[in-house]
Amino acid sequence: MNTTLSNTSIKCVRDTSVTAVVFPILYSILFICALILNSLAAWIFFNIPSTSTFMVFLKNVVVADLLMTLTIPVRILSDAGVGSSQLRAFHCRYSAVLFYITMYISILLLGLISLDRYLKIVKPFGKGALQKVRVGQLLSAAIWVVMLSLALPNIILSDQPPRISGGRVKCTSMKNKAGLLWHEGFNYFCQVVFWGTLALMVVCYTFISKKVYESYKASKSRSQAASRRTKAKVFVVVGVFFICFAPFHFARVPYTLTQTGSMTSHCRAQNALYIAKETTLWLSATNVCLDPLIYVFLCKVFRKRLTATLSRKPFNKGVMESPTATSTQLEMSQIGQTSRLSYNGMAQQ
Repeated sequence: MNTTLSNTSIKCVRDTSVTAVVFPILYSILFICALILNSLAAWIFFNIPSTSTFMVFLKNVVVADLLMTLTIPVRILSDAGVGSSQLRAFHCRYSAVLFYITMYISILLLGLISLDRYLKIVKPFGKGALQKVRVGQLLSAAIWVVMLSLALPNIILSDQPPRISGGRVKCTSMKNKAGLLWHEGFNYFCQVVFWGTLALMVVCYTFISKKVYESYKASKSRSQAASRRTKAKVFVVVGVFFICFAPFHFARVPYTLTQTGSMTSHCRAQNALYIAKETTLWLSATNVCLDPLIYVFLCKVFRKRLTATLSRKPFNKGVMESPTATSTQLEMSQIGQTSRLSYNGMAQQ
């Protein structure tokens, strides 16, 4: 039954007259910006010692973003219909899998960053197991190993000869029956990863926001401008996370069901879902350009090094604040913060 539906789905010819032009242009712009921003971010971060879990997680996000960025050129050529069917098959079997897996690695790491921020408030004067650098390194390594292991079946089970549909190779045509089932199940797993991480982030940043409010109330500050700046920085991670990833996860499930044969639909509906999926996927990919903005907002030592690099001034480590200091912490002190608990609890590394 699934095989019959799958074959029906494969026979549906996609209208790529627009997508074959628009998306290669959008991804080309994204690739240039992402390559510059993430190369610079990597150069700066890997000249900063990993003195905290926060720094460990940020460095892993940079690696994931760089790997995703490097898969974009193959996607551009594939979407534009440039090159042979072997190139499209390579994209389906390897490049696209790496693209998706690095995206979910980034999602999980952003969740760990949110949890790390929350723990800094719960135990501002202590250092629990989850706040130890070694534990942060092990958690990051575990995420990479687990996600890459789950991605392997998508590669192994794509062992069928590629079929041409509308002049292009359709990725699902390369999957055998087990591959289609794994693909569908893995997509459900990724949905759980995304929505679970989003829920974690909302809880963590709700408590962080509460502490910010209490710190201003305790200091009786009248600096409304400083208050707005700090609140904006507190929610920048959640904002970027939701804007980039939520639309894609709304569109992906129905699209996957039509591709694996679990849900029947008219060809026009399949094409509409395809365009929706590709549009929201590009929006998700913009995260590789927005993550560096998070580094600038939340990581003071990164911003200091970036300023020194761009202005070509020598970096004076003697006057440099600790890597655990951030702009949020400084703003709270500038408005007369006197509560030691709140001051240290909001410390961003």
